[in-house]
Amino acid sequence: MAKKQKVQAGAGGLLEQLRVPAGPVDLTAYDPRATPGFAGAKDEGKLALETLGAGLSDWQERLFAEGRKGGERSILLVLQGMDTSGKGGVIRHGAGLMDPQGLKITSFKAPTPAEKRRGFLWRIRQAVPGHGMIGIFDRSHYEDVLIARVRNLVAPNVWDKRYDQINDFEAELTAAGVTILKCYLHISPEEQKIRLQARLDDPTKAWKYNPGDVDERRLWPDYMEAYHAALERCNTAAAPWYVIPSDRKWYRNWAVTTLLQETLTALNPEWPAADFDVAKEKKRLAAT
Repeated sequence: MAKKQKVQAGAGGLLEQLRVPAGPVDLTAYDPRATPGFAGAKDEGKLALETLGAGLSDWQERLFAEGRKGGERSILLVLQGMDTSGKGGVIRHGAGLMDPQGLKITSFKAPTPAEKRRGFLWRIRQAVPGHGMIGIFDRSHYEDVLIARVRNLVAPNVWDKRYDQINDFEAELTAAGVTILKCYLHISPEEQKIRLQARLDDPTKAWKYNPGDVDERRLWPDYMEAYHAALERCNTAAAPWYVIPSDRKWYRNWAVTTLLQETLTALNPEWPAADFDVAKEKKRLAAT
């Protein structure tokens, strides 16, 4: 008999528990090893993730079908976090439960010179999911108020204006039918060090290691200051932030996938009605 899953979601579900409240943000108040909404252990968490698969796949197919028949809704999952926080892991374990034809996954690297000339939101707009799709951003437009700020890639007056530009952009998307789910994968510096060390110790993980990660690690306090600002200034009713404790990989994967399922459930996409005479088509088919 399978173990009983010890899920303890509140009345409003995990979306309510992990949502960042309005006002000042202090990430030191969030325990990166916590497991809010889940009282079980690692094995139970992995099982709980697997059991989400059937329901998640069904909701995704409903949304996809709705989009193919004139529906204008979609979902955009934004994943942000420090190196090794697990953006790729969430995509493998969570998105892996869904049909690839209904997904659009975009990984944002450093912008090209041509992209820079078009403005920081231009390439983001090109990746917005179409009707019926679930889009996933591995990093996003928030890099332009994170690394751009920390590394002084643009002047302070430039990145300072971007918070309002991002809010306007996200409001535009939600007005057009895009539900935005922004997840900050909250990892501790101690856990990051362990994961980076594991990449150096394991030849099969060496390809994941980037020497530049150590340089970025030295700027941890600056990045936390930048994240505080991003989560505070771009935490709107239309596009709120969610903090995902991510020191425990299994919890991180379950939590983000659960948020996605709760979002789909709230949208409640329905199977499109047939736009032809079903009875007539049954007779035509029987005659062949």
